[in-house]
Amino acid sequence: MLSRRELANAIRALSMDAVQRANIGHPGAPMGMADLAEVLWNDFLIHNPANPDWPNRDRFVMSNGHGSMLMYSLLHLSGYELSMDDIRDFRQLHSRTPGHPEFGYTPGIETTTGPLGQGLANAVGMALAERLLANQFNQPNLEIVNHHTYVSVGDGCLMEGISHEASSLAGTLGLGKLIALYDDNNISIDGEVGGWFSEDVPARFEAYGWHVIRNVDGHDAEQVKDALEKARAESEKPSLICCKTTIGWGSPNKQGKESSHGAPLGEDEVALVRENIGWDYPPFEIPDAQYKAWDAKERGQQVENEWQQVFKKYENKHPQLAEEFKRRISGTTLPQNWDQTCEDYLQDCVTKAGKIASRKASQNALNAYAPVLPELFGGSADLSGSNLTAWSGSRWINHGEEDGNYLSYGVREFAMVAINNGMALHGGFIPYGGTFLIFSDYARNALRMAALMKQRNISVFSHDSIGLGEDGPTHQAVEQAASLRLIPNMSVWRPCDAVETAVAWRAAIENENKPTSLLLSRQGLPNIEREEKQIANIQRGAYTLLNGTDKPEVIIIATGSEVSIALEAAGQFEQKGHHIRVVSMPSTDTFDAQDESYRNEVLPNDCRKRIAIEAGSPDLWRKYVGLDGAVLGVNRFGESAPGPEVYEHFGITVDGLCRMLEEFF
Repeated sequence: MLSRRELANAIRALSMDAVQRANIGHPGAPMGMADLAEVLWNDFLIHNPANPDWPNRDRFVMSNGHGSMLMYSLLHLSGYELSMDDIRDFRQLHSRTPGHPEFGYTPGIETTTGPLGQGLANAVGMALAERLLANQFNQPNLEIVNHHTYVSVGDGCLMEGISHEASSLAGTLGLGKLIALYDDNNISIDGEVGGWFSEDVPARFEAYGWHVIRNVDGHDAEQVKDALEKARAESEKPSLICCKTTIGWGSPNKQGKESSHGAPLGEDEVALVRENIGWDYPPFEIPDAQYKAWDAKERGQQVENEWQQVFKKYENKHPQLAEEFKRRISGTTLPQNWDQTCEDYLQDCVTKAGKIASRKASQNALNAYAPVLPELFGGSADLSGSNLTAWSGSRWINHGEEDGNYLSYGVREFAMVAINNGMALHGGFIPYGGTFLIFSDYARNALRMAALMKQRNISVFSHDSIGLGEDGPTHQAVEQAASLRLIPNMSVWRPCDAVETAVAWRAAIENENKPTSLLLSRQGLPNIEREEKQIANIQRGAYTLLNGTDKPEVIIIATGSEVSIALEAAGQFEQKGHHIRVVSMPSTDTFDAQDESYRNEVLPNDCRKRIAIEAGSPDLWRKYVGLDGAVLGVNRFGESAPGPEVYEHFGITVDGLCRMLEEFF
């Protein structure tokens, strides 16, 4: 019978060999964490390699994602569909073992990690999702949701600011099924971390309200096992297990040193490791006894079968709840009355007149859509009353609602988006979170990760321009809309009124494979009259609002609060006998995805006289107006004054647009 150390050495061998073959990578973390990972995966982790998507599996997130070979070794050894050829292809083009773990590439990878600290925040979202689903679906003696979330973190993860944001909130919420394993090896790329990371980490997490287990020898399997048992027994607080480890354990000349952190050990040192740990096998060879000891397929199938038996009883006793659970976990099917709800609400918006801020129109859309979407879970980074993200049926879990649907994240924009990524990845929820558009910068990398992972995570960014007024340039978004539009697979909508806002929210909810950013105004916007065809074309990202049939002399492209300015200016020139087309383009990415014939219909190639207007950075609009066109925008930071005065100051007015139009005649 193989010892625990021998089992852990299989991880070390695979990790150092794969990194050596690729001639790039991070062998130190997998070699240092191998002992604690062996205990977790062989004694505690509930999972089924044959069905990586089984909903009641434990989640394991490696927040210190540079040590990805630990994950790939664990997945390969325990029986996931990850072959030895995949291990050999570590860090190669289109391989299933990329340099950092990527969701969707490799079975068993729960989230994409690498930007340090975000995996920890994702894990908080997963643990929150588990608790909420358990409260909503579990019945007496029939628990269909009951699993843990484990996350490994390193020194780098805990230096990142997001670790403070997410861990503070996790402690406040008392997420007792969240267990973090701290790989405390005292080394980062620059060397021993004491010169830049000297805080008392256990005391810090105790201050957050976590259950902290100190001074665990991460190379002593019995200590790790005892710590995990204690962590699992604590149901009221998340747990941090502080594991003292040696980076690059087993390497005679490089263990405990930064030289093992982010570079191959070298052929000579790899040979010395083999000798030192007693690994008598050539590269990429694992003996049958190792595979047999590691194989989790039989045990995994057994625990899933036991769960399936419970679920059958659940279906018999609670058939409607069972169907709803399956629908929500699938993430691919919206409620049956969804389409009709959207159509009814859209018609309601069409018939209403008067000015309304698009942030208020967003709240109205939530009041219409949310009652039929139990999977919708929202919140705000301490701006609920400004973002208007809470709706009439919001139940705040901060206020003790165990099966609530709304969370005040506090002033934690980065963590909010990353936690929502975790909720989306877990399944069962469509999360949304709100803040001012300017603070999308704080959350930028989590927004990028949502797009990279193709997760339906909706961001409600209100106060979208210089129009917010007196708060001034620190709060007035200028470059943020353009910045968000540059993120691949990010859908961005900047609606001009309640009708477009209704369509934007529907598109965001129906976008299964991408996040959406909704950019909403603080100031009131007039409701625009449209024909049925125009209403139908909003979902295409851009459409003609004025002069759709006549051959235009000039095309004005506008978004959001500037659409009404464009219509008024065009109307003045229409009275002079000119043909001005106004195109509302609430979503550039959606318009770009349309077929060429539709794009040419809206923006005909034979009309090169074009003006774009948006109260933000002008550069992106050059792709639509060309070098011969013009852009009326804001190319510097804002000013502190009432919103209308700031618009006047920057010339984002009807008169300003008319002066620009005159240059074409």
